[in-house]
Amino acid sequence: MLNEAGFVDVRISEPWDTFRDAAGEKNARKFEVYGYAFVARKSG
Repeated sequence: MLNEAGFVDVRISEPWDTFRDAAGEKNARKFEVYGYAFVARKSG
């Protein structure tokens, strides 16, 4: 999707636990919810 929007050199981080020690952690584990960092630049 980022490439289709005109971004290049797209990099995506490893998944990280955004819900550790949060009230919703149990649900996050159930649905395998993780955070990712995206880095890219706009071509042109």
